[in-house]
Amino acid sequence: MIQDYLVLSIVLFCLGMLGVITRRNVFTVFMSVELMLNAANLAFIAFSRLHQTMDGHVLAMLVMAVAAAEAALALAVVILLHKHKSRLDTNVFSLLKG
Repeated sequence: MIQDYLVLSIVLFCLGMLGVITRRNVFTVFMSVELMLNAANLAFIAFSRLHQTMDGHVLAMLVMAVAAAEAALALAVVILLHKHKSRLDTNVFSLLKG
């Protein structure tokens, strides 16, 4: 039973990693990162259910809080970069070099 959840978690994580590596659109990259974080949440919850503790649930809530903060900051950076360059490619991030 836990193997099914872990296989699903691995598949979701690999899809997210593939999206981060292959995509150039900033929003698609951020959605892929969120998919990877949700895959980690699924693994935490599965192990928590296996050991019948609430530790995995607490970690999943922590990951969701970090994901919300990451999404807010990433959206602000994307808006600023779009305002300066009018593009949403990941190549725009070369602008951040000092």
